Amino acid sequence: MAKKRKDLGKGKKSGEPPECNLDGDYIIPVKSYHDLSIENIKSLLVHSRYVQSLIVLTILGCFLRFYNLGYNSLWLDEASTITLSEGSFETIWSATLSGDFHPPLFHCIEHIMLFFGRSEVILRFIPALLGILTIPVFYLIGKEFRDKNVGLICAALLTVSYFGIFYSQEAYSYSMVLFVFSLALLFYLRALRTDETSEWLLFGLFSALAVWTHYYVLIGLFVIYLHAIISLREKLKNNIREGKKILAALVTMTVLILPLLFVVWERYHTLTSSPPTYGVLGPVLIQETFIRFSGGYSPFSWAIAIVYLLLMFVGLVFLYFEDRNKCLFSAMYLVLPLIISVIVSSRMTMNPRYLIYLLPVYFMLIAASFPVIFRFIPNRKLLYAFIILIFAINAPLLSGYYTSFTKEDWRGFSQIVHGVTKDGDLVVVIPGYITQPFSYYYDNATDRTLQTGASSGIALDNIYQLKGNNSIFYVVTGDITAANPNGDALAWLNEKSKLETQHTGIYLLSSR
Repeated sequence: MAKKRKDLGKGKKSGEPPECNLDGDYIIPVKSYHDLSIENIKSLLVHSRYVQSLIVLTILGCFLRFYNLGYNSLWLDEASTITLSEGSFETIWSATLSGDFHPPLFHCIEHIMLFFGRSEVILRFIPALLGILTIPVFYLIGKEFRDKNVGLICAALLTVSYFGIFYSQEAYSYSMVLFVFSLALLFYLRALRTDETSEWLLFGLFSALAVWTHYYVLIGLFVIYLHAIISLREKLKNNIREGKKILAALVTMTVLILPLLFVVWERYHTLTSSPPTYGVLGPVLIQETFIRFSGGYSPFSWAIAIVYLLLMFVGLVFLYFEDRNKCLFSAMYLVLPLIISVIVSSRMTMNPRYLIYLLPVYFMLIAASFPVIFRFIPNRKLLYAFIILIFAINAPLLSGYYTSFTKEDWRGFSQIVHGVTKDGDLVVVIPGYITQPFSYYYDNATDRTLQTGASSGIALDNIYQLKGNNSIFYVVTGDITAANPNGDALAWLNEKSKLETQHTGIYLLSSR
């Protein structure tokens, strides 16, 4: 039977700031993995308000991530996932070595999922599932970082995060990056506290899995190892053997990613061989990262970003006075990857989604503002009010998310093309690689048209010479500026074609 819950602040020494504890004097029976038992789990479910709240958040997160999962049609990156995942494991690995800019782990998992079908829901099932599982991981990270209140707020922030939901509903690797890297971060924080070999090794293991999911996490891992050395520098000065556990984690990660190290080096040189033609480049990357972390792509993002950044600053100041090492870690973890990314963006394309692994610390700092506010309003209902406020400011974003297309609607566009073309007409997709999402929905054999791709003015002119008595229709997206940076394809279209219609950023033109 649960013990009676005491009012907040009772039992604390005079002069100490009050602490919020939803569980009162209930003592959690699970302190480590060894304490996991059916009886203890039942006790947590019945008596712990934190566990009950986390379950509610996870259920809500499940609904938000699976609701309308197939509503948006597949866009380019998701169609590329199908193209690559349809091959064998050997083919996927060969593509990793020869041209794909992402590690093979996610595509291998999607290869297995394709046995169940090729629908949007099946392709997005794993990202949605991992997005849900990340919610309790965020709780554990916040709890490890400071306390259960910070953990619960972290979980709440992710539950209704537009950014988190968006990538949980995309058949690409970013939801998996966040999940795996968050586990690596959790075990790093645990390793710092306990210094147990098992925690360090688990940190190394999940670090390796993160690299097998996305190469760009290497920057985040570099910052974590740098912080580990700084944190343990005094011990290392006295006895260099104190670093053997960190070394064990590093060796574990290095051995497991060894097959990828050459690939990473080669991919970097490939990506930096010419100036980037798309992405978010330069210092504006910092601004865009926080805006998208806060509110995704909605018009309300600015307002939420300002609120979140103010709370983050309060949390950072609070940590400075409470725990300088945690403050240092948080600042390093957010600032260094952003600075490195701005520098790298002059050589290769960059996008805020590459930095999705920064999200747990960003949300931790926002949550760390709660103890400061609680000192002025020492009532445990404040925690619920804080979470309700998070829900309230995100509600307009989510209502818009579920009622409008957030990606190019290739499903609807293919029906438009089907409605205007006649037998024997030629459909030209520009740039050529846009054929992947277009052909997922449009079948030129069924429509009795001919289909080809083009990415330059010369190619378009050659196709135009073969026009004959049939019409030519051009399917064009904004990718044309990245695929054809000299602009001759766009110039040709402006001269030789006319606009028929446009739908969600996809344009249909026809020859004059």
